[in-house]
Amino acid sequence: MVPLLREACRYAVLGGGKRVRPIIVLRCCEACGGDPTAAIDAACAVEFIHAFSLVHDDLPALDDDAVRRGRPTLHRAFTESMAILAGDALFAMGLAVASGIPRGGESIARELMHASLCMIDGQVLDTLPQARAAGASGRELVHAIHSRKTGALIASSARVGALCAHASAPVLDAVSRWGESVGLMFQIVDDWIDVTQPAITAGKATGKDAAASKVTWVATLGVEGARAEVVRLTALALEAVGPVGTAADALRDLTHELADRRA
Repeated sequence: MVPLLREACRYAVLGGGKRVRPIIVLRCCEACGGDPTAAIDAACAVEFIHAFSLVHDDLPALDDDAVRRGRPTLHRAFTESMAILAGDALFAMGLAVASGIPRGGESIARELMHASLCMIDGQVLDTLPQARAAGASGRELVHAIHSRKTGALIASSARVGALCAHASAPVLDAVSRWGESVGLMFQIVDDWIDVTQPAITAGKATGKDAAASKVTWVATLGVEGARAEVVRLTALALEAVGPVGTAADALRDLTHELADRRA
């Protein structure tokens, strides 16, 4: 890899952040009876895909953000051309790492490719109103956007963890339903943070969604309605992993942490 490209990729992947998606991979693997150390490569693959999505999401043609994780976005720190190319490289690296996993790598790579297509689908719906179904609005529209743009990779992270543990079909289904609820809940909390928290707390510009008339959960349901939806989805997530028993205690803790976060 060309040194400048390597530097840009390192900037995107290692520059702070909560590492929610790789943590989900590891915790879901453990909840499904696997050894989380065997899921490290899969967790890294997920984070490469996530970093690619952030780098491209921040570009001037999309959200045009100047700050990410408390420092300049990649296209501001390097150049727009470098950001596009680094995002491309991170996507390829994620799939390469996933497909190279000795046992189950092909299934994990397929899972991440599907999630990536869903994520891009959601970005199209979010960015280009002409791509939306005629008359689409309200709760149905915001669900269509964010179950793809944010929710798909989070739900996929949960399934990847289960795949690393070679989980049974019922356990994989339970963890998948947990991931789908948490994925939507995570985005609603993000929307709530955007209108209630200062930029220094969030680590990125806030208030931009309202200024750009973006389709968000807060814009659709209001602040209180959005918080009520977080409560509802939290309950669904906890219910989903009920059959997994005490092995899913770490997932229950993570559910509450993500629901209550302020950044």
